[in-house]
Amino acid sequence: MNYKTALLSASLLLWGAAVSTSAAAADEHDRGRAEPRPAQRPAAAPRPEAQPPGPAAGRPAFRPGPTRPSFDGRGQVLDGRYNHGRYYPPRGTLRPSLPDGYRPYYRGRDRYYFSGGIWYAPRGPQFVVVAPPSGLVISVLPPYYATVWFGGVPYYYADNVYYSWQPDQNGYAVVDAPDNADEPSPPPDVAPSTQDDLMIYPKNGQSKEQQAADQYECNNWAKGQTGFDPTQPGGGVSGNPDAARSGYNRAMSACLQGRAYQVN
Repeated sequence: MNYKTALLSASLLLWGAAVSTSAAAADEHDRGRAEPRPAQRPAAAPRPEAQPPGPAAGRPAFRPGPTRPSFDGRGQVLDGRYNHGRYYPPRGTLRPSLPDGYRPYYRGRDRYYFSGGIWYAPRGPQFVVVAPPSGLVISVLPPYYATVWFGGVPYYYADNVYYSWQPDQNGYAVVDAPDNADEPSPPPDVAPSTQDDLMIYPKNGQSKEQQAADQYECNNWAKGQTGFDPTQPGGGVSGNPDAARSGYNRAMSACLQGRAYQVN
């Protein structure tokens, strides 16, 4: 009987201890939910990155350069003089063969080849980009050129070469750069000539500079063909000035129509 009583007493003691432990744990859990945790300190804001210093006192701020690069993807150089805006291979560039459509020219024993505004000369089995000598005459200007006026006379510019119309040779001669090449003059309002008798309209959107140059050259050509000069009293001819003027107008019209102008 004493053995059973002792066993029961031990069981009661163990159960009481377990209940106490569970109650303490529950009380601790509830207290943890009720009591606020200490506030967390906000993370420090990142320090701003150092900015590059501005321009030094007295120095201008950086300004971007021209949008067009000085070189294209093939190593050609931009010729931006007079707003020409074309790329050409540098002088001294070698190539194994000439491009299609080249034209040959001769100066004494020297040979030159012209294509797309670029001049070549033979060098061994290859061809080198060169500056042409003055005096070479071409019948047709390169496909791209800039018209520039100096002292009332038009020049044609491409790849650092100047050309001038030569009516006696019916072509364009390579000429030296004008002395005032950095100071071109504006084109005249009209070529000396035809505003009284002919009405001239560009058909291909020619610029004012180009139209003035075309009228200038056709005027020189028509004078050479007829002997009539509209800037001279009586056209500078003897005999019937009206007939001479009519012949001049026909020659002028034919020349301008060949350059894509409508003439009335």
